[in-house]
Amino acid sequence: MKLVEHYGWNELANRISINCFKNDPSVKSSLKFLRKTPWAREQVEQLYISTLASKHDPAQYADGND
Repeated sequence: MKLVEHYGWNELANRISINCFKNDPSVKSSLKFLRKTPWAREQVEQLYISTLASKHDPAQYADGND
């Protein structure tokens, strides 16, 4: 999970206040919760887009060489 690598669980819990980030966090429990909870999933998606997706330069993929 890229956001965990980038922020760590504590900072994720500060940015998005959900228990699966605060209490004994794991990728498995977080994914289970986010699959069932649209409002939380949307907040995580927005954080991902604003943090990580904007760091990728689409021009680097324009020639087809990944």
